Amino acid sequence: MINKSAKIYIAGHRGMVGSAILRALQAQGYSNFVLRTSSELDLRNQKNVSDFFSKEKPEYVFLAAAKVGGIVANNTYRADFLYENLMIQSNVIHQAYLNGVHKLLFLGSSCIYPKMAPQPLKEEYLLTGLLEPTNEPYAIAKIAGIKMCDAYRSQYGCNFISVMPTNLYGPNDNYDLSNSHVLPALLRKFIIAKREGADSVTIWGTGSPLREFLHADDLAEACLLLMDVYNESGLVNIGVGEDISILDLAKLVKKIVGFEGEIQLDTSKPDGTPRKLMDVSKLNGLGWKASTSLEEGIKMVYEEIKDKIW
Repeated sequence: MINKSAKIYIAGHRGMVGSAILRALQAQGYSNFVLRTSSELDLRNQKNVSDFFSKEKPEYVFLAAAKVGGIVANNTYRADFLYENLMIQSNVIHQAYLNGVHKLLFLGSSCIYPKMAPQPLKEEYLLTGLLEPTNEPYAIAKIAGIKMCDAYRSQYGCNFISVMPTNLYGPNDNYDLSNSHVLPALLRKFIIAKREGADSVTIWGTGSPLREFLHADDLAEACLLLMDVYNESGLVNIGVGEDISILDLAKLVKKIVGFEGEIQLDTSKPDGTPRKLMDVSKLNGLGWKASTSLEEGIKMVYEEIKDKIW
């Protein structure tokens, strides 16, 4: 168990994942946080990160800072996604080693798995095939982060662990339609369609791809547990272990929002990976299971954003 007075650095504490981890730690009575916004500390800058670590000397690090986006953003800004994520994690992981951090938890993403990997995705499928081309730069960066944690563990004895969450949603999500993920994009589309009295909402592709969705608060709980009990190389999947088609997801969002119109499919647009379901038996074996149902989770998010002006 992390000592209640330990100094904890959450990189990316204002993002969806980092803010959920911060809330979970605060709920457990932790209060000694060192936090910096991206304008206060540019994690891409080696000297800035070096100065920060040597001054603050955090004991525990949650590395939740990343440049993230949906299919369009990932495919358009390929160099940015590769460069910025490599810099952020390289700087933080290396400085955590140099400054004697007790333990670091690195957050990746389920897109690290090969496009055609068998389902559900087991941790050992990493690097067994080609990646999904549209988000390959992001995936390559995250794979490098996992391997970096393992390399620092093997060469220097650092207790650096890696976790791979499935698709996430929750407070502080990104609702920008040009670079958001599918669930926030659907919520925004249905909320606006309802407000404007639109006849229909159009979703990309055939609606047939299957996706799994985990509430950020559930992810944070799992991260706290792993920070306490997991001390090994490799990675741990964090998910719910069940998935839903994009069309069924759209129907669920439509119901929760109370939109009366039709759902239309734009089949000229790409579907992305046909299915992405995590095998979470490793995490379940440590005694953890997600507790928020998808409908309950989306309802909570809807209540938070239903009057939002975009």
